[in-house]
Amino acid sequence: MTDSQLDVQLKETSSDIQKLTSNKEIIAYLAEKFPLCFILEGEAKPLKIGLFQDLAKALQDDERVSKTQLRHALRQYTSNWRYLHGCREGAVRVDLYGEAAGVIEAEHATHAAEQLAEAKAKFAEKRKAELVAKKAQQKRPARKANQQKSPRKPKVELNAVDFAELTEGSKVRVKVGEYAKNATVVEVLKDSARIQLENGLVMNVTADRLFA
Repeated sequence: MTDSQLDVQLKETSSDIQKLTSNKEIIAYLAEKFPLCFILEGEAKPLKIGLFQDLAKALQDDERVSKTQLRHALRQYTSNWRYLHGCREGAVRVDLYGEAAGVIEAEHATHAAEQLAEAKAKFAEKRKAELVAKKAQQKRPARKANQQKSPRKPKVELNAVDFAELTEGSKVRVKVGEYAKNATVVEVLKDSARIQLENGLVMNVTADRLFA
């Protein structure tokens, strides 16, 4: 095999490697490679201080993950409730291979407890907001249904007026939208009438809008 053929084969092999992109995938990968350090269920073990450097060195030739991705995944892992709950004063820290590497000191335990309390408070607040929004959503259809069931106002029944019999002073009704307003004929024109509404407004109205 020539050098050029070898380079092509190496490139093809490298392109076949599935890169991990999400924190969830990377944490699952770490738990597979270092099962005595990372776990996916139950209370997580406190990690050695400076573990990221050991992790980056151990996986420096691993093309599935980058240092940036490892840093993000490790930050998410150590901010998880399972991890924070296990960071109690005196708890043993572990390295990549599960070996003891120090203990949790009081200040670190206090910080972890504060982070855990803050995370739980944020979750509770978010959950409360979701429940309020859900209840509001459930109430809207009920109000709409009640509005639909409310009795509608009966439409006004109007009788056509005999335009030929209209004279000055005749009492008529003028249709305005769904309502009929009382008016008095001021002047009868060829195909319309000049009327005055009860509020004093004078206007010309065509015959088809005048009713008895």
